[in-house]
Amino acid sequence: MAESENSVDLKRKAEDNRDGDEEQQDSEWVGPMPNETTTTKKRKVLEYERVYLDNLPSAAMYERSYMHRDIITHIVCSKTDFVLTASQDGHVKFWKKKEDEGIEFVKHFRSHLGVIESIAVSAEGALFCSVGDDRAMKVFDVVNFDMINMLKLGFHPGQSEWIYNPGDAICTVACSEKSTGKIFVYDGRGSSEPLHVFDKLHSSPLTQIRLNPKFRVIVSADKAGMLEYWTGLPNEFKFPKRVQWVYKTDTDLYEFAKNKTYPTSLAFSPDGKRMATIASDRKVRIFRFLTGKLARVFDESLTMFTELQQMRQQLPDMEFGRRMAVERELEKVDGVRLANIIFDETGHFVLYGTMLGIKVINVETNRCVRILGKLENIRVLHLSLFQGVAKAMQVAPTVEMKASDNPALENVEPDPTIFCTAFKKNRFYMFTKREPEDTKSADSDRDVFNEKPSKEEVMAATQAEGPKRVSDSAIIHTTMGDIHIKLFPVECPKTVENFCVHSRNSYYNGHIFHRVIKVGSALFLGLLQTHSGPHSRSFWCAGLHDSDRRPHRHRHGGREHLGRRVRGRVSLHAETRSSVHTQHGERRAWHQRLAVLHHRCSHSESQQDFLDSLFQFGLSQSKSSWGTLRTSQLFCEE
Repeated sequence: MAESENSVDLKRKAEDNRDGDEEQQDSEWVGPMPNETTTTKKRKVLEYERVYLDNLPSAAMYERSYMHRDIITHIVCSKTDFVLTASQDGHVKFWKKKEDEGIEFVKHFRSHLGVIESIAVSAEGALFCSVGDDRAMKVFDVVNFDMINMLKLGFHPGQSEWIYNPGDAICTVACSEKSTGKIFVYDGRGSSEPLHVFDKLHSSPLTQIRLNPKFRVIVSADKAGMLEYWTGLPNEFKFPKRVQWVYKTDTDLYEFAKNKTYPTSLAFSPDGKRMATIASDRKVRIFRFLTGKLARVFDESLTMFTELQQMRQQLPDMEFGRRMAVERELEKVDGVRLANIIFDETGHFVLYGTMLGIKVINVETNRCVRILGKLENIRVLHLSLFQGVAKAMQVAPTVEMKASDNPALENVEPDPTIFCTAFKKNRFYMFTKREPEDTKSADSDRDVFNEKPSKEEVMAATQAEGPKRVSDSAIIHTTMGDIHIKLFPVECPKTVENFCVHSRNSYYNGHIFHRVIKVGSALFLGLLQTHSGPHSRSFWCAGLHDSDRRPHRHRHGGREHLGRRVRGRVSLHAETRSSVHTQHGERRAWHQRLAVLHHRCSHSESQQDFLDSLFQFGLSQSKSSWGTLRTSQLFCEE
């Protein structure tokens, strides 16, 4: 018993000592205990994100593309389901979104004589304007696709924007001067006299003017990185009262000036509470509009893409290098100013173009949820988003129509589409939820050729096909045998090309040899023709300036001919004879020198026998009568 009691006492003493050591360690611990540390913050999730994404384009490649005659610089969608595109040659095109899929062409305007600097569509989608370097502003009625006004500005315009809200008495439009910070406000349906001029609001040229229709506030930005808030005509162009700041130092709007950059694009969310910007330093900044505070920053600089490629390969090395070269060229020609940023209809996503494609960013979770066009060989710049269903019904639906079960009256499935321009491309592209049927086939029709080729393109195509249309040799099939011809396309390119094209078009078939002249080892054949002109007829309808090349001439009877003896072969010269009636009624004979011809007999007889028979045949014919030696067919050998 005594031993058991002693063992119990020893255990109690050991436990007391252990508890004392733990209390001493606890007293020496500085800071929160390991089990008391804060748990990791849960990742923020946007509710119904999948539903929102289902109403955005999802195809990795563009479905269709349409053309302008020149590089397309601007594109915009209106709330009236119209798509308006502008190219740098001053042309504007109207397109209508179809109810089911795709778009259709509506109208084409030669809006400006020079480069279009800016375009803008009103908040309700009724009016559209464009300004160009011809110092003019053109105003269009979008629904009726008609030009309704033209304003002579008297200065080189820069940026433009409709700054009125639906219901305002006057449809005001703001336009900046490109070289200064002045902003002129006009009546879009009125005269060329400005209603108001901001001459001290900005000290540098403007880069953006945008209207926030929810709060009736206009934001303008200049190249010094300064952003200004102001109102329109109903509030007498004063500082807005609805914003939650008075001094700009209470905001983050000096962010651009501090980083020595400036905004190249502004966009507002549909509820007006967010403002998204893209700056010249390639960073995307999201602001809270009412407070002016910075909420998000996304770095899209080339350095970031290079580091990302090194960490995790995004593209093959050769393709990545090619795209980096395009980005440097884009900066060199100041093409970044044509890039923009847009919100979707929910305001939870922003879309903009990068070297990897069109990025779709969730501003709530700060994640890139989708990249469109990564596989395409284009650099997307200007974007415009269409969401919902195009309105095809011309009359308002009645209560009976709404209550009926007629499937024809049911709403069509939405067709979300991104319309975008690309760097140095005369096409605009459509990204939808549908992938193109076939992209590798030559018969793929996703690139629609809705424009005739320009003169430069026709000339380039003609020059590219030049070597294919010229041959080194030809065969004249006559009623007495074949004559093999050697041509000189290097020395006489146009003459030989003219001869080959005419030969393939059967131009020489059935012609009569009216002269056979033997001069030494050469034989000259004259073909009867009825065309007039100093060098007969060319398919260009012009003279051939290289038909008399010096190295292939020889003289006979005071005239120069192209025949000569080459390597023991008999050289032939074919002439075309035609009659020319001048103003004085004189008749002159002209000879077209085509090429040096080398005879090779195709019959069993020798060359000399064939030449002698031809020569005797030519001597037997009088000058007034024509022989029976004809060209049955003439082939140009490939």
